[in-house]
Amino acid sequence: MIAFYQAFLAQRPQPYVPQVYGEFQLPGLCLGLFQVRATDRPEFEQVGTGRLSLTLMVDDLEGAIAHLQALGYPPPGPIITASHGREVYAYDPQGNRLILYTPTSRD
Repeated sequence: MIAFYQAFLAQRPQPYVPQVYGEFQLPGLCLGLFQVRATDRPEFEQVGTGRLSLTLMVDDLEGAIAHLQALGYPPPGPIITASHGREVYAYDPQGNRLILYTPTSRD
């Protein structure tokens, strides 16, 4: 997961503790990823994979899609036009949903 988000966000995690924790700083957001302790795994395994839905606003939706494709995780569906803008769904290596969107211009 750390390697995927490092490539996707084009930054190294800081702080980073291998096999334990990695943190990514984004404008107005801190994304922390951690390895679940063995004693806590049964709680998470009951839910299954893909427990997270992460929405990210991007300036260039097509560029973000191309970046995901280059990482080997292309969106499975087309760009959707919604009232708030254009968006696409993609999935990270754990099956968590990524919603990438470009807002409608507010001119």
